[in-house]
Amino acid sequence: MPLPWLISLIVAVQIALGIAPKADRFTWAMENAPVWLGLVVLAFTHKKFPLSALCLHLFAIHSVILAVGGHYTYAKVPLGEWARDAFGLARNHYDRLGHFAQGFVPAVFVRELLLRTSPLPRGKWLAFLVVCVCLAFSAGYEFVEWWTALLTGDAATDFLGTQGDPWDTQWDMFFALVGAICSVTLLSRWHDVSLKKVLRSAA
Repeated sequence: MPLPWLISLIVAVQIALGIAPKADRFTWAMENAPVWLGLVVLAFTHKKFPLSALCLHLFAIHSVILAVGGHYTYAKVPLGEWARDAFGLARNHYDRLGHFAQGFVPAVFVRELLLRTSPLPRGKWLAFLVVCVCLAFSAGYEFVEWWTALLTGDAATDFLGTQGDPWDTQWDMFFALVGAICSVTLLSRWHDVSLKKVLRSAA
């Protein structure tokens, strides 16, 4: 999908799920802030540093996951509630999907950035560093949640989405780690093909 259409889709989803979110405005804004930041960065860097089609499409998919989570709050997303009731789960696991994506999607961005801006070649060390960066990013996001809770108190309850699980932070980072490993394992060859196309067109 051409970039203008992709951006239009992302913005349309943001508007549609942001007009009257079931979550409070604070939670909605916090959950969608990464999408807005990504759009701003993309606007300023696309001409000089165009991203591969795979990166852009993954960004669009991730933006939808975040938009849905921000609209309902992760603990109340209907799909997660259905899965909880259908499979007898202890909680709504939509937030696990969100954190899996938090590792799965950035892994391709990090891989592309390292391949294009560093002398690091393809191989095991590249894969290892990509996974490490994604895990560090996930830990950093948990810091943001912690600081937000300290600053806002009960207003951050829906943003944190712990659902009473004392190990929620550790589970969040674990799912991001698994997502990054799966991304590097499954998408590296596809990413190489997509990367060659964008580098050829930018040359």
